[in-house]
Amino acid sequence: MQVRLGKWGVICAAFFFCIGGCVLIQAQAGLIEDIRHHLEENSIPAAEAELRAYKAQHGITPEYLEALSWMARGASKAKQWDQAVAYASETRTLTERQLVGKKLKLDAEPHLPIALGAAYEVLAQSMAEKGQRAEAVSLLRSAVVRYGKTSIRARLQKNINLLALVGQPAPALQEADYLGPKPPTLASLKGSPVLLFFWAHWCGDCKAEAPVIARLRQKFASQGLVVIGPTQLYGYAAQGADATPGQERAYIESVRAQYYGALQDMPVPVSKQNFNAYGASTTPTLVVLNRAGQVAMYHPGALSYDELKAALEKVAR
Repeated sequence: MQVRLGKWGVICAAFFFCIGGCVLIQAQAGLIEDIRHHLEENSIPAAEAELRAYKAQHGITPEYLEALSWMARGASKAKQWDQAVAYASETRTLTERQLVGKKLKLDAEPHLPIALGAAYEVLAQSMAEKGQRAEAVSLLRSAVVRYGKTSIRARLQKNINLLALVGQPAPALQEADYLGPKPPTLASLKGSPVLLFFWAHWCGDCKAEAPVIARLRQKFASQGLVVIGPTQLYGYAAQGADATPGQERAYIESVRAQYYGALQDMPVPVSKQNFNAYGASTTPTLVVLNRAGQVAMYHPGALSYDELKAALEKVAR
């Protein structure tokens, strides 16, 4: 049966009758969407009120922790750093307490890795804002040691890279598994400017970025620009359907043919390790290397033609 209760959306209840009584199972949805809506409207007091009401009724649930992490992100976006740190610290403490107290693995529940990854991200951002970049990197690296085998590994590395990767030698790519032409090693490309385009088959922003990259590759061809497009397997294919590695690779090839026609000759290394090393938890992630093989630009997210052209002009001289 289904009933709508309050602003947390539809409550689905299933009754399983057995000797001595019955068990009521309820699944709740909507809190996170409500909190994000309040934050988009710059209404932190309304978001706080809803969180308090939810906590009073349901306690500290994984959904509550993810919503609390959105409070941290909202405060950091508004540059309210003291408030952001308070929310992020509380999220981190409560999430890690649940992991220890309930003996859970981080990825056993979908809300917990989102909450914990965001908490570390906001804490590191706040330190960097205060000029404590080394301390921020140290915090994130300690988290990588602790959570390096979980789904937040790439997100933690992304934030390390945002603080410390530019100017450093580019991490090597794993190239044994690939689509399209065999990828060259980054070491062999020293002397040429390089653009790394991390993309995913499900990513709409990646598809929109492809024509931009194709135009820029043509523009900078005479300067020797090399474009490599790492991707990885996610375990699913069209419309989120579970897929074997072979099925997913076939689906990726169909996506390449449909949306990446101008980049069909782009080497595509297929490796989760590449995404971890470059912190490509956001797709697309765009990385520009100079002729010395050093990272000149590291950018999670899409860029316009003019923005990416400006970055390439600096390394193509």
